[in-house]
Amino acid sequence: MKYVICVPDGCADLPVPELDGRTPMDVAHMPVLAALAGRATVGRAAVIPEGMAPGSDVGNMSIMGFDPARFHTGRAPIEVAAMGRTLRPDQTAFRCNLVVVRDGVMVDYAGGNPSSDEAAAVVAALEAELAPVHEGVEFLAGVGFRNAMIAPEGWIDAVCTPPHDLSGKEIVNPGGPAGGVLSELMEASRDVLAGFDLEANQIWLWGQGFQPQVPSFAETHGVEAGLVTAVDLVRGIGVLSGMKVCDIPGATGWFDTDYEGKRDIALAELEAGLDLFVIHVEATDEAGHAGNVAEKVRALENWDSRILAGLIPGLDSMGAWRLLMLPDHATPLTTRTHTADPVPYVLVDSVVDGPGGVFSESGVVAEPLVPGYQLVSRLLAG
Repeated sequence: MKYVICVPDGCADLPVPELDGRTPMDVAHMPVLAALAGRATVGRAAVIPEGMAPGSDVGNMSIMGFDPARFHTGRAPIEVAAMGRTLRPDQTAFRCNLVVVRDGVMVDYAGGNPSSDEAAAVVAALEAELAPVHEGVEFLAGVGFRNAMIAPEGWIDAVCTPPHDLSGKEIVNPGGPAGGVLSELMEASRDVLAGFDLEANQIWLWGQGFQPQVPSFAETHGVEAGLVTAVDLVRGIGVLSGMKVCDIPGATGWFDTDYEGKRDIALAELEAGLDLFVIHVEATDEAGHAGNVAEKVRALENWDSRILAGLIPGLDSMGAWRLLMLPDHATPLTTRTHTADPVPYVLVDSVVDGPGGVFSESGVVAEPLVPGYQLVSRLLAG
């Protein structure tokens, strides 16, 4: 038996006025997914435990079968793990976005979407010019606008706002005992960014936390697993849990990511011996943050035509399989940020048909709520 988990990041939504009160999942043309849902089990999952901030760190940890209420210590330390770093007890990790702030307003939380090479040059300059001023500070390059900073343990005591929560709004600088030094560092970064021909004009620090202790995926679930993603956050969960993290050149974390490449690496790794593979695509989430209705619909349709349409025949050629598909949270186009709303899921077995249903927000509204971290067990048990 082979298993696949598909994560269209942030694809769940609220009714959209431009879509006549429907959601992107309602209107996207997804015939392959519709056929799968018609013979599957569809339901409603709480991927964000009550009281926790709705984010991809919490949601993806839940999807991979680890209760975030037990194992989550912050977003940034997961991303730092993906960069090959293990934090000491006296260190705190921060997410370090490249952003555009003008006249006190968060114009673009993604800093104009710089390439990883462009961002790495900025991070090198930050390390050279700002790190020496603060003992224990180190900047780490990630993917595109998504980078990281390591700081002394005491810096964790700050109240930081995710930049995507501030899109188009007046910025809220960090508060708390460490808020002052973080705000100073963010302001000082403007002089560094001024030396580059990029839209991004400063850094934004947030998502801080200590090193998490995530158990082994194989020991927890009894199967050998791998994943593909362009997002360090998701990579980090894989690294911390001992999954095989696969890279492909065309994985960008943006609208232009290589859907076919992610499909093909999943099939190749399953054929080579892995039992379970996670395919993560960020595009729907980025479209939600941007308020881009057309791109969110298009990203869903790309899942159907560029991943599922080829993935299912490939799985059929290997024998029996099961597939679980769900987002890690909702990113409504109308709010342009994450919410903790329950999300739809579809669980299909190639051998045993389920009752069938519709994979959309309205299609599962009457279904009982399932804790998200329990779905891997349901996938493996059938």
